[in-house]
Amino acid sequence: MIHILEQNNSLVNRFLAELRDVEIQKDSMRFRRNLERVGEVLAIEISKTMAYVPREVVTSLGMTEMMVPAEDPVLVTILRAGLPFHQGFLNYFDTAPSAFISCYRKHTHGDDFEIKLEYASCPDITGKTLILTDPMLATGASLLMTYRELKRFGVPEHVHIVSVIASQEGINFLRRNLPYNRVTLWTLAVDQELTAKSYIVPGLGDAGDLAYGKKTDF
Repeated sequence: MIHILEQNNSLVNRFLAELRDVEIQKDSMRFRRNLERVGEVLAIEISKTMAYVPREVVTSLGMTEMMVPAEDPVLVTILRAGLPFHQGFLNYFDTAPSAFISCYRKHTHGDDFEIKLEYASCPDITGKTLILTDPMLATGASLLMTYRELKRFGVPEHVHIVSVIASQEGINFLRRNLPYNRVTLWTLAVDQELTAKSYIVPGLGDAGDLAYGKKTDF
């Protein structure tokens, strides 16, 4: 299943428009904050799919029963572009444990690259709901590698894979390679084109560079 938030007009469209806008992107603080705000919106949307249990709450004037989440999800992000996006989820799932994955493109020659995964810090995820965040779902290769790496830490009950912008090619790749009954995809928008360097078009550019400054590839 895939949820595309842009299909239903809401305030999140403005956040996405600012993330894409080449002039507004020059303000890296605003770019990070917009990634964070998008994460907050998606946290609310995903929370609607979770299990809830009743809880008695004592107020200063009496007692009431509230429905609250049955348990926290585990929040997983891919460094480095995923950090502000992850923070948006953590702002709302504020007692949730987190996992961090170091996964990146290692360029070889020309436009060629390979996906390298060098580090994973993760709690036990057996039977848990995972929310795996990465702002850009391009080829889908890094997300698939991350999903397989996480299985070393247990078998989750369900995985929500969340991006800001996804390519149709990346979505198709994950559909072919992930268990359809255990994975849900969430994104704000789906773009149709990938460049020779596997950048999404129109996309928004390199989210990590826009958030934290240009890096040197070696």
